[in-house]
Amino acid sequence: MALNKKITLPLTLLVLAIVVASWLYKSGKLNKVNGWTKSDGTAKQEMSAKPLYTCPMHPFIIKDKPGVCPICGMELIKKINDAQAATTQTAAEKKQAAMLGNVSISPTQRVMANVATMEVRLEDMNKEINAVGIVQYDQTRQAKVTAWIAGRIDKLNVSEVGAYVGKNRPVAEVYSPDLLSSQQEYLLAVKSRGQLKNSPIPAISQNGEGLVQSAKQRLMLYGVKESQIAELERAGKPNIRLPIYTPLSGVVIDKMVQQGQYVNTGDVLFNIADLSRVWVEVEVYENEFPNIKIGQRVEIQSQSFPGKPFSGRIAFIYPFLDPKTRTVKARVEMANPGMKLKPDMFVRASIKVGLGKAIVVPVTAVMDTGKRQVAWVETSPGMFEPRDVQLGQRTDDRVQVISGLKPGDKVAVSGAYLIDSESQLKGNGGGSEAMPGMKMDDKKPAPTTPAPAPAKKDSLKMDDMKM
Repeated sequence: MALNKKITLPLTLLVLAIVVASWLYKSGKLNKVNGWTKSDGTAKQEMSAKPLYTCPMHPFIIKDKPGVCPICGMELIKKINDAQAATTQTAAEKKQAAMLGNVSISPTQRVMANVATMEVRLEDMNKEINAVGIVQYDQTRQAKVTAWIAGRIDKLNVSEVGAYVGKNRPVAEVYSPDLLSSQQEYLLAVKSRGQLKNSPIPAISQNGEGLVQSAKQRLMLYGVKESQIAELERAGKPNIRLPIYTPLSGVVIDKMVQQGQYVNTGDVLFNIADLSRVWVEVEVYENEFPNIKIGQRVEIQSQSFPGKPFSGRIAFIYPFLDPKTRTVKARVEMANPGMKLKPDMFVRASIKVGLGKAIVVPVTAVMDTGKRQVAWVETSPGMFEPRDVQLGQRTDDRVQVISGLKPGDKVAVSGAYLIDSESQLKGNGGGSEAMPGMKMDDKKPAPTTPAPAPAKKDSLKMDDMKM
């Protein structure tokens, strides 16, 4: 009998509790539980009518009133929860929103965050390479005036550096005893040839001509021109001074002798350069030099002549890289009208390169995390999907997409960070990644008794941060 009482009493209490709970449920008393309501026999979480505000750059900052972010100072935007956003979506859109990685943006969020999209299409991509350069002498138009024979500089026709000299005008006159004796030998050989040519013996008559040619060859080795030799033969007497000519017309850039100075064979008297054409050596960075080719047109700008560009073409690309500046030099050959461009002058070079048809998007359409590049593609109105893209050439504000996008896709060109923040809040990962050195996957036990941080004036309120 005692055993029956022990079983009957708990069963009676259990039945009584079920009856009371059933009565409370039917009478609506359970509606008083915070955040829950009864609807169609199922319990659903009550949507809060109170708006919340968050920061697009720091989505863990959530406040119940408008204001600015305590971290970056950006104005807070209204945060719409998933339940409110779902009320304006169709069944197909709700299904897409449930897909991993996709983000749904309501029309209000789109306007507040200034989210704009554009259609991807093939375009003609042109790249402009800007570089600096230095004007140099055209090495094919430089020459040295040297002494062909030892002697004394009796006369200098050029007395200063920078003077212009002509190819057919002597720059100096030299006196040389060796040259004087060689002229006398030539005159004697000419006279002997006249006497021996009438000889009945062929060997003797031919020997006279050989002596003349030998003496003439010796004079030419001393730098005497054939016209000077012909003048010597007509005059019949040697010249005391030998005129020295330059191999080309140009400007004297170095002068190494003075009048009355003795020089030896091979000594340099002047350095001459023709400045009617110059070289410009431009320095192109290593990530841009694959785009330059021999024969490309280059526009040269100088601060000395603003608004007056010069033009030339790339004639040579040096086969080595400067390890200090990480640049490759390209030689531009160009005309120099009026000798306006001076050697060692700094100039700016602009090279326009056509890259052909390519998929091009604004730089703002791609988020670069350091390890990957992500673009947000609008698959349907208000629905965005992250795409990994591979980038190619980049211009001022546009970038080439090699893979990841196709013509016709709509990409977000502004407001992409808001979309990524929404993805982070939903736990999808989005395009952002952890900072280098932070291992987000490592789970470490929290300290049992964390030490409270000392309060500081104007410090951040941790109540605003809902992680």
